[in-house]
Amino acid sequence: MDIRNRIAKRVAAYFKAGDVVNLGIGMPALCPTYSDPTVMFHTENGLIGVGPVAQGVRKVENFCNASGQEFTPLAGACAFDSATSFAIVRSGRLAATVLGALQVAENGDLANWARPGYMVGMGGAMDLVSGAPKVIIAMELCTKKGAPKILKECSFPLTGKGCVSHIVTEQGVIDVTPDGLVLTDILEGVSPEDIASKIEPNLRISDDLKIMEA
Repeated sequence: MDIRNRIAKRVAAYFKAGDVVNLGIGMPALCPTYSDPTVMFHTENGLIGVGPVAQGVRKVENFCNASGQEFTPLAGACAFDSATSFAIVRSGRLAATVLGALQVAENGDLANWARPGYMVGMGGAMDLVSGAPKVIIAMELCTKKGAPKILKECSFPLTGKGCVSHIVTEQGVIDVTPDGLVLTDILEGVSPEDIASKIEPNLRISDDLKIMEA
């Protein structure tokens, strides 16, 4: 399984039957493939009931997720305007939101919408991180140049303060807790020391450390 799908599959393990979950662009859009079929996915451009990415004749331009991918709506799906979509977010009706990140701080601060020197970032998500009770980050552990993305403090403009619950990467899963970052899952063949060396903050190891499916 490639890195993106490995991350999406692990993220999907957080969802339970009947949840309404928002999915951001990129890797989060892969989650429906691995989720309980009764989980209802929300896209902020106006639909609850996002199904798998559509193939062939199932592609319909009217049904696109936040990544611009055509998808197949699930039975019972509901479409609405953008104002209603964000009212759902702001009223706290989501179980969780799944987003990518440029940086995450040890206290759960998130930066994912802009970075200095670039015209645009990954898209604003201020409403999402404020309205969802659980924020799950799906991202690779380091940048393409090998720099850490989990930092003591974010240097990029913040999307939200203290909002991140879980960080799912290709090498392991880290929970953000009041006592600091805790490694809960790890990829077989990777050591806790390997992950600790690729992040800035101190990393605690869960007493119930699990092996992450490759």
